[in-house]
Amino acid sequence: MERLQKVIARYGYTSRRKAEELIKKGKVMVNAQVITELGTKVDDNDVISIDSVIINTDIKHEYYLLNKPRSVISSVTDKEGRITVTDLIDTEARIYPIGRLDYDTTGLILLTNDGEFANHLMHPSFEVPKTYIAKIKGQLTKEDINALKHGVKIDNRKVKINRFKIRKKDLEKETCLVEITIVEGRNHIVKKIFRELHHDVIKLSRVGYAFLNLEGLKSGEYRKLTIKEIKKLYSIK
Repeated sequence: MERLQKVIARYGYTSRRKAEELIKKGKVMVNAQVITELGTKVDDNDVISIDSVIINTDIKHEYYLLNKPRSVISSVTDKEGRITVTDLIDTEARIYPIGRLDYDTTGLILLTNDGEFANHLMHPSFEVPKTYIAKIKGQLTKEDINALKHGVKIDNRKVKINRFKIRKKDLEKETCLVEITIVEGRNHIVKKIFRELHHDVIKLSRVGYAFLNLEGLKSGEYRKLTIKEIKKLYSIK
């Protein structure tokens, strides 16, 4: 393990003193996390980027699709010692999740150690469609359906719903299963959409990400992305 500023200097990007300034300004990321502490240490498997440009490009990149179970954290580590998504994947690479799913949300999440790939998919301008199935309390009214068709305003900003359909109604239990596709990436956005319509989300699962789905994967299982899938995700504009 070496100090981050020393590694940056070793790669010839800039001097150690200049590297320290970049760290203090929040310009440096390690494994897609902004680093501002000068005492941070890294090793050869860590992905280091400055202003979103990876400087140690000699790292072998890995790409995974995981069917995240409930009660698993979408993070690399957890201070409370809870299971994280990286704990479920057998690899020595320093992978990290692309975006996040809530603790109680299940379904499709991607992990990688390719910072450029992660930044590409998380950038809001690319509008990657994400499909969820939400089990909600109550039934959608005509007003609710009309609101979903025209977009729902959350925190003074309208959320565009690309597509939605009611998959199942349970009148006895007063619940409804709704499939919804959006490109938004804000935290808890699906739950907020239905909360705005006065429906609590009982269960939530992400079943689609761009053209990817969970076919063949049980809860907690994962697979590597194919080269074709990686190239197709990179081509999203």
